[in-house]
Amino acid sequence: MQIAVLGTGYVGLVVGSCLSELGNDVVCVDVDAAKIDALNDGILPIYEPGLTDIVSRNRRENRLSFSTDAEAALATAEIVYIAVGTPSDHDGRADLTYVCKVAETIGDGIQHSDVIVVCKSTVPIGTNARVRAIISERTDLPFHMVSNPEFLKEGAAVRDFMAPDRIVIGSESQEAGQRLAKLYAPLVRTGAPIIQMDLASAEMTKYAANAMLATRISFMNEIANLCNKVGADVTQVRRGIGTDPRIGKHFLFPGVGYGGSCFPKDVRALVRSGNEVGVDMNIVAAVERVNEKQKEVVVGQVMDHFGSDLSGLHLAIWGLAFKAQTDDMREAPSIVIINALLEAGATVSAFDPQATKTAREVFADRLTYGRTAYDILDNANALLIITDWNEFRAPDFDRVKSLMADSAAIFDGRNLYDPTALRKRGFFYRAIGRGGSA
Repeated sequence: MQIAVLGTGYVGLVVGSCLSELGNDVVCVDVDAAKIDALNDGILPIYEPGLTDIVSRNRRENRLSFSTDAEAALATAEIVYIAVGTPSDHDGRADLTYVCKVAETIGDGIQHSDVIVVCKSTVPIGTNARVRAIISERTDLPFHMVSNPEFLKEGAAVRDFMAPDRIVIGSESQEAGQRLAKLYAPLVRTGAPIIQMDLASAEMTKYAANAMLATRISFMNEIANLCNKVGADVTQVRRGIGTDPRIGKHFLFPGVGYGGSCFPKDVRALVRSGNEVGVDMNIVAAVERVNEKQKEVVVGQVMDHFGSDLSGLHLAIWGLAFKAQTDDMREAPSIVIINALLEAGATVSAFDPQATKTAREVFADRLTYGRTAYDILDNANALLIITDWNEFRAPDFDRVKSLMADSAAIFDGRNLYDPTALRKRGFFYRAIGRGGSA
């Protein structure tokens, strides 16, 4: 099939590249000429495992191209994907400026009947109907509007696309649903369902899914904070409840709070959507409040140990990205944590396997950046674990101890380590919800 993907951000780049991997001819379009030039030079704007190989292979086979020329891409497209950002505006509502602008472009550019317009962007309920109206105002050609929300996890997006656990297609046209199901057929040979529904239900499904996952994270963080006060170990509690099939084991790991491009803005947008129609989203609103407070927990632990004035202390940070296997720092807990430490007077050094370049855009020279996990530890008074990269899971603790100051403390925001073992090595150790762990 001839496919145009409008937007080469995280979702657009993954979707377009993976669709070309299935044998389709895909043009990914963006208004950012510098980004398109970089992509044509083989330089990706994001780090995502496996994506570079797919892009390189399909560009070589002439199935994947990158362009700023939306008109040319739309002229031959049978399917058009909308994959532009929907950031939060000042009051939590999803900003649909880019979506509406792309809708105008599609209306002006499609050249033949029965094009399928697929909205991959995460949008509030009713947006697909609004997009359809915008396109209809600018063309007399019949077309099909489809809501096809993405369920990609950063760090595993290629795998999630190529082996989905489900595909949701929202449409008011049986023909469009069937054609899109045919496009996705190679991905569901192992039995994953393609779930057909109406447009509004598909839009709601995306928000409900992200809100549920965010809720589980905030719930476990509250349980962890209570465990810390009453002497319980949240790692044991997690195992105890996760074996209940009604609960399951996923998204039950407490930590420093969630971040990224999806959960924060989608939770806020869902609360705002409820407010607009007179429905109080009390649970979802609480999820966001808990998450914002959780980002401060590790800072509180540091100040409980060293005092509120951190002047003269050298604090080392392992992990800057909001999660492992990505360089994304959008709404990352590390930003809140580091800003608080700097404001309290500490000197901060940091290492992340992928996010250093991104961090420089956030913090500039307010931090010292390491090339390895160990070269930021020299005479550090404390080490804070913020992101659970695999290389942080089993470090050489003898080396860590030899590099750090005599007062070496570890504040483990991801519960990676054994408290008893670290105490025996002479560390002061605090984790999340492990009964103090000092």
